[in-house]
Amino acid sequence: MQEKSTSFSIKNWSQDDQPREKLLHKGKGALSDAELVAILIGTGSREESAVALCKRILASVDNNLSELGKLSVKQLMAFKGIGEAKAISISAALELGRRRRGEEALQKKQITSSHSVFEMMQPVIGELQHEEFWIIYLNNSNKVIQKNQLSKGGITGTLVDVRLVLKQALEVGATSLILSHNHPSGTLKPSEADKQITNKLKVAAQSLDIKVLDHVIITEKAYFSFADEAIL
Repeated sequence: MQEKSTSFSIKNWSQDDQPREKLLHKGKGALSDAELVAILIGTGSREESAVALCKRILASVDNNLSELGKLSVKQLMAFKGIGEAKAISISAALELGRRRRGEEALQKKQITSSHSVFEMMQPVIGELQHEEFWIIYLNNSNKVIQKNQLSKGGITGTLVDVRLVLKQALEVGATSLILSHNHPSGTLKPSEADKQITNKLKVAAQSLDIKVLDHVIITEKAYFSFADEAIL
């Protein structure tokens, strides 16, 4: 019984096949995605190794780590050999990766283009299933003072409080703003409501000598910039 239950444990593999040993001796870049996830779960099931199990899980999401990160603990537990503890380990590791990407983008600080807005905001709102509206507050060097979630709503849209945006801008000493929200549907076309709130904020901010530099719509893999399209 003991041999049957441990035959697919990573510690029983030859050293060349052990992901942990491979990482130590060859570096983390030498490991495949499946091998990295296998380190997280440690063991597979009685029928397959940890790496084989992880390859099967990754194949279910077309080997896309972003899609893997969207799976819930319950969805991960649907795979034979993945219990609650292993599912939580996978989920936590992928969330750390997402947060790291967001922090790296924020460390750039200075906004130089619509693409830099996308790099900053995609890890924050690009993969959400609901809509969120954010304001990025900038100083006169286009450096980020802070970014705030202004509203959170359903897929149909969000409500934006213009007074709250401008109050915060004055409090932090911002000289310009960038608006950003996500479209969970994946469409990049701005709605009439998107255009109206952009114009409303632009006009209101002008009276306080605060510029609205852009409004960037974010999806998982792309973005739409009001400034780039000359409709701001």
